[in-house]
Amino acid sequence: MTLPITSIGLLDSDQVKSVIGAAVLAPSTHNTQPWRFRCTPAGLELHADPDRALPAADADQRELLLSCGAALFNVRTAIHALGAHPATTLLPRRDDPTLLAVVRPFAARRPDQRLVELADAIPRRHTNRTPFESVAIPASIVAELRHAAELEQAWLPRLNAHQLDQLRELVHKGHHAQVADPAFLAEWRYWTARDRDSRDGVPEYAAGAMPSDNGGWVLRDFGSHPRGRTDDSEPLVVVIGSFDDTRMDRIRAGQAMQRVLLTATVAGLDASFISQPVEVPAIRTELRSLLGGGLWPQIVLRLGRGAPVPWTPRRSLADVLLEPHQLNA
Repeated sequence: MTLPITSIGLLDSDQVKSVIGAAVLAPSTHNTQPWRFRCTPAGLELHADPDRALPAADADQRELLLSCGAALFNVRTAIHALGAHPATTLLPRRDDPTLLAVVRPFAARRPDQRLVELADAIPRRHTNRTPFESVAIPASIVAELRHAAELEQAWLPRLNAHQLDQLRELVHKGHHAQVADPAFLAEWRYWTARDRDSRDGVPEYAAGAMPSDNGGWVLRDFGSHPRGRTDDSEPLVVVIGSFDDTRMDRIRAGQAMQRVLLTATVAGLDASFISQPVEVPAIRTELRSLLGGGLWPQIVLRLGRGAPVPWTPRRSLADVLLEPHQLNA
């Protein structure tokens, strides 16, 4: 099959292919990979793939936009590392709601070494659901993570011990709400514990520890068999938030999430998602109040150092590319 990949601006077709290859390595809820791309003379388009939305876990497609934002950050960073400026327009056409961004690599730019390091980290970053070591993360690295979020117009607030205890309670509360929902469970089971030949979803080999009710942080995408002990360690837990909650803010928060994750990867840290308190609307409201009411919580991350785990699979480029003539596909 001939892929519809052409040169765009300063990038030849092989470079465009490498950029899209970097984009699809972004994280997504249940590894649904809800994105598609189109090569046009005007730039590289990023589209949401509504067929891969999660009606139970993500009814308003907030996490779909976060995932696509993460893919967009990979696009921007990979283009920058190739020596081109990734001029980006978000939500460029009101008449095409799936079109989330257009990136135009038409101007040369001397690569920033810090962004080159993030680009190099894209294939190394992966979600690690194993228990983490109980080792404190240096304050200097936490400051780097906070700065990474701010560079993408999002915020990583400092959480005190009381807030962390309350957040842990919200995680358990959200977990129990979700496992009591038959629609959520059916959706979760569909996307998790997939066989090794699947190119999406969370395969059994990438699953984490069984959930713990002993005060530990509950990790949702666990397998049918425990991976060692339950997760009662004390990792660094952070919240990434935005000052508003529009589609634009969610895409930006997704870019911030990916910049934070890649910064963590460069620092030698693993990460996984604590999704329950932001996926259950009522509990997300409680979390917003816990943060002071000024930020909309978008992502909760667990950061630390875990055991080596395999990468989750990705769809082929042929599966994520739109033909040039396809509109609103």
